[in-house]
Amino acid sequence: MERTSQVIGESGAFLDALERASRAAALDRPVLVIGERGTGKELVAERLHRLSPRWDNPLVIMNCAALPETLIEAELFGHEQGAFTGATKARVGRFEEADGGTLFLDELGTLSMGAQERLLRAVEYGEVTRIGSSRPIRVDVRIVAATNEHLPDKVDAHEFRADLLDRLSFEVVTLPPLRARTGDIVVLAEHFARRMASEIGWESWPGFGPTALDMLTNHRWPGNVRELRNVVERAVYRWERGGPVDHIEIDPFDSPYRPRRSRPAAAPDPLPEPLSGPGEHEDDPVVACDTGPSDFKSRVARFERDLLARALADHRFNQRSTAEALGLTYDQLRHALRRHELTGTDNS
Repeated sequence: MERTSQVIGESGAFLDALERASRAAALDRPVLVIGERGTGKELVAERLHRLSPRWDNPLVIMNCAALPETLIEAELFGHEQGAFTGATKARVGRFEEADGGTLFLDELGTLSMGAQERLLRAVEYGEVTRIGSSRPIRVDVRIVAATNEHLPDKVDAHEFRADLLDRLSFEVVTLPPLRARTGDIVVLAEHFARRMASEIGWESWPGFGPTALDMLTNHRWPGNVRELRNVVERAVYRWERGGPVDHIEIDPFDSPYRPRRSRPAAAPDPLPEPLSGPGEHEDDPVVACDTGPSDFKSRVARFERDLLARALADHRFNQRSTAEALGLTYDQLRHALRRHELTGTDNS
């Protein structure tokens, strides 16, 4: 997925966060960016850098969770030749690479306590020492850090240094999740859809149909903007019917053939009671033998259709409430309703 520095949104909560970041950009102080996965923390870090006096100097990005603990310090501070096994030549660290610019530390909460201690010294004194060296090196670096964890809780649990948190939290920009930016969902979806339509050679973007818009605006988006982008781009490239895109597949793993989730072995279910003779359980669409279809597949289909119809009626034809009551996703329920020709009853 290509990188983009474009920040899109119109909701008040999101604009407030951007305004706070923009005001902090001009000050040469550390900033913490807090938010769930997929909310755009890296884009905000880029904004902080581009709007700062350091804009024409390096922006160096490091994901602290992407490296094993044994290599984090060498990556941050560099090392001399022979400092450890495999160090065949000296290497500058991210601090030296970012000299004069900005160092963005993503997933800050995953740093080890040892790395936190050295990071605190670098922030306080503007000096780093390569592993295997005793000579400190002066660096001029602004720190922007991001995390999806609640760092004060990690301090209370003795998993994060309180003094480091104090030094890095001069300003804290907290990004709202997409579910708190409902007005931005369609704006973002249209943006991603237009880009995808252009990428695959469509002459124009026909827009979304009402079913697709309903699904987009009612999903909770736990993966936030990143999840929305994937869902929208997948929907556009799969659409082959012409006209507005009106089918959205939220879960790409949704399939009747998906592997079952592994779970602990349980005691076997008791054997079912034998089917009763004619005249008993006449209201049961599976058991009843004297009315309706008699072959197994048809009886099961009839049972499923009756179950769906009853559940819809019980929930006043609200498909979302019905799906929740039946333990189905909204997509699964819609698929079942289409299969049984019950799609005319939609009050969601």
